[in-house]
Amino acid sequence: MTTYTIGQIADRSGFSASALRYYDQHGLIEPVDRNDAGYRLYDDTSLARLEFIDRAKQLGCNLHEIAELAALWEVEDCRPVQARLHELATDKIAAAQRRSTELVRFIAQLETAAAHLGGEPVDGPCSDSCACLGDQAAPTIACTLPSVEMDDQIEGWQAILVHVTDRERTPDGGLRLTLAPAVPLPELAGLVAAEQACCAFLAFAITVDDRGLALEVRAPAEATEVVAAVFGATP
Repeated sequence: MTTYTIGQIADRSGFSASALRYYDQHGLIEPVDRNDAGYRLYDDTSLARLEFIDRAKQLGCNLHEIAELAALWEVEDCRPVQARLHELATDKIAAAQRRSTELVRFIAQLETAAAHLGGEPVDGPCSDSCACLGDQAAPTIACTLPSVEMDDQIEGWQAILVHVTDRERTPDGGLRLTLAPAVPLPELAGLVAAEQACCAFLAFAITVDDRGLALEVRAPAEATEVVAAVFGATP
């Protein structure tokens, strides 16, 4: 059996020696032996394990998740490992989409504020009449929901959006989502009402015409990225 010192395994794996010691402390990678001087020794199986750990890191897995995956990997049966990785990747897609939506909304809010703050300042101290404290002429491009409720709402939209068969821009700059007949209308109507309540800058219409059932979304020009992030961009 070929063995490697911690320095050699670090060179071959791309992990630093300190990272290897950290993983050792948390049971993710253990030396297969120690030499006469007491230094850790690793083998090719250790390299394969580190390659798998690196893959899990690339997918955004945290230490706890990597430890769980490493335990599954140790059994040498790919099926449960792949199934768990797929589950984690799917969960992280949803989490990333939520963060992306929140970030786009925040950027839009900042852009609106910056546009007003770039105007001519008033004379005297800050007051309700100045851009620092006063009401903005345009609606605030931001969601008023707390993050927990926002997560639930985004999950609700994701369940509805699987029924979208086409997306197109409307003449007024809005977005028209063509919906399959199987779309649950009560859930859709509830989401529309909830979204409009927390995002007053959005306007919705559920339409039925010769083109079929559709949801039309309208928003100010500065909220285009928000609409695309939540409802999907047009081709």
